[in-house]
Amino acid sequence: MRSDTMPSRRALLAGLAAGLALGRGALAEGLPPVAVTKDPNCGCCEKWVTHLRESGFTVTVTEGPVNPLKIRLGVPRELASCHTAQVGGYVVEGHVPAGAIKRLLAEKPKGTGLSVPGMPVGSPGMEVDGMEPDTYEVTLFGPEGRSVFARYRGAEVA
Repeated sequence: MRSDTMPSRRALLAGLAAGLALGRGALAEGLPPVAVTKDPNCGCCEKWVTHLRESGFTVTVTEGPVNPLKIRLGVPRELASCHTAQVGGYVVEGHVPAGAIKRLLAEKPKGTGLSVPGMPVGSPGMEVDGMEPDTYEVTLFGPEGRSVFARYRGAEVA
């Protein structure tokens, strides 16, 4: 039996749906935008961008020469990968999982940014059907030096 002061099931569901939509928007608003620079011929970079967007980031992509940007932003040659991003005052080099970027933004460690050197199989954007994902390190780098920020197997923390 429904009371006139009790909302209908339809009203409750509509309110819940609106709240979820607002929550998703608030999550996206809480994350700074990501600016990615990539080679126009690189498909794995586009898959990494999709991974970030699916994780709640707003991403803009610029296609063009990446190496001059890496040098300007202070990415060491041995930590280089195929694309470079900037987010929240940090550099993100290569196939860094969105979870590591969110942790970076939350913890705000001293450093220039994060890198996943090379292109480890199974890292976001580098998934290969039929191949086991690699275990790899996400490196925090900067003038203070380098340290292991996280270890991942594929897109999951190892």
